[in-house]
Amino acid sequence: MNTLVLIDSVELGLIYAIMALGVFISFRTLNMPDLTVDGSFVLGAAVSAVMCSNGNPQAALGMAFIAGCAAGSVTAILHTKLKIQPLLAGILVMLGLWSINLRVMGSKANIPLINKATVFNLLDGTTIEAYATMVIPATIIIIIMLLLFYFLKTELGLVIRATGDNEQMVRAMGVNTDTTILVGLAIANGMVALSGALIAQYQSFADISMGTGMVIIGLASVIIGEVIFGVKSLLRRLIAVILGAVLYRLVIAMAFELGMPPTDLKLVSAVIVTIALAMPVIKERLMTWRKRKTNHQGEVRKSAEN
Repeated sequence: MNTLVLIDSVELGLIYAIMALGVFISFRTLNMPDLTVDGSFVLGAAVSAVMCSNGNPQAALGMAFIAGCAAGSVTAILHTKLKIQPLLAGILVMLGLWSINLRVMGSKANIPLINKATVFNLLDGTTIEAYATMVIPATIIIIIMLLLFYFLKTELGLVIRATGDNEQMVRAMGVNTDTTILVGLAIANGMVALSGALIAQYQSFADISMGTGMVIIGLASVIIGEVIFGVKSLLRRLIAVILGAVLYRLVIAMAFELGMPPTDLKLVSAVIVTIALAMPVIKERLMTWRKRKTNHQGEVRKSAEN
């Protein structure tokens, strides 16, 4: 793998890490399978592309986050107020967002941003201009990680975490879990949309189908990070998710370098997620096998001595 490919993979990994943190909130913190991600990612990209075309790349990030929060809130309302299963609620919002995203993009399937100002132009004229695509995403992800860490340590953050662990117990304590689910899903999808907004500006285009499989990418990043880097503390889990996103992009880049056709990307992603999900079981079975092997060898030695 050459240096350019390595740098590009790390840059993309840092941007996708924002989405992975959003998936972490919904899938791990709230313990809810939220498929709104595929739609809210494109929503953020669409808002970002439209606003960049009008010369507002910085404001585009904030508006993308707000739009994502709105999408997540709709999913939460469908689940909490209309009692629709979270998986189905996410699918319904994801389907609805397809049409909404097209409307945001002016009924165009693709919006190019070539020669348009983006947030990556903020460092133009500085000594680190050449590293803007690395410095800006890294700065944003560090700020988001720290804000998320301190938020999840607040009273509301602790209630959100408790809701994911045991919603019935939290309700029994007199807490309105509908509100915590609403806040959690809103923040999660806001972060996903922010990631989409940055991707659109990084790649200089927004496409209506660019959100396909984002749930898998986010989940893969979360699981890979947890399996490899551990989950002993909240801060470590957040760092693990970020590193998992970067590692995932490196694995994909390595697969491309080895000759994998782009059409197999989703298949490889599915295999990576499957292996990561199965790692705890694989580790447990390996430990059991080693223990049995050790016991068997001990019995053989005792028999030989006798």
